[in-house]
Amino acid sequence: MAVKEEAGQRFDVDGLRHALEDKDLDAMMSLFTEDAEYRIISQSSPPSAPRVLRGRGEIGDLMRDVFSRDLDHRLQNAVVGGGHVAFEDLCTYSDGTQVAGMAMADVVDGRMSRVTDIEAWDAVSTTSRADFAAPDETRTFGHGRLDVVNIDDSTIGLFRLEPGWKWSVDVKPIAGTDLCEVAHFVYFITGTMCIRFADGSEVEAGPGQVAQVPPGHDAWVVGDEPVTAIDWAGATHYAKTT
Repeated sequence: MAVKEEAGQRFDVDGLRHALEDKDLDAMMSLFTEDAEYRIISQSSPPSAPRVLRGRGEIGDLMRDVFSRDLDHRLQNAVVGGGHVAFEDLCTYSDGTQVAGMAMADVVDGRMSRVTDIEAWDAVSTTSRADFAAPDETRTFGHGRLDVVNIDDSTIGLFRLEPGWKWSVDVKPIAGTDLCEVAHFVYFITGTMCIRFADGSEVEAGPGQVAQVPPGHDAWVVGDEPVTAIDWAGATHYAKTT
């Protein structure tokens, strides 16, 4: 591992190496500020709709999942300087598939505060399959539920929302935010949904349509037909209570 560090920088590269290579969750989380932001650009989260995690709670959920996987980590090419750290985390799965994660982070008082992580994957060599009839997780809330399946690094959700469902009534108490701050990339199978943004503008989406929805919105089911929709971007933390 090549390490270049400018004088006066306090970020603990050796601690990062230990946390990644030994999959030490507590050590990893000690390297983030409480209000850290973590942006991921990958196969399932393109630059136009990156996955964004806010706070050590959400980042900790990600790291817990990553460290539970059957893969090895190797830290290499770490550079610290000017209030930043950049490094590469080379991950190798048991089948030989490799993923290179290139991260750049702002450093505040020796901890990472804003991270951008870009992942590059080997070509897919195996087929993965999941079944919403047997989801990995089901989250229930007023007038609906979200079934979640995980495939490799992707989390996909199937929304089943009843007439009368409204985010600001049924999910807001779980999220704890004034508006939904999750980005979605959704295909609508049945029903119609109205999405209202902070500026008051609205858009409706229905069967056969795809919607890319940025954070900062309310939403509700229109009419008497339930909404069934698949979300490729927003399921990871949606309506998650722990």
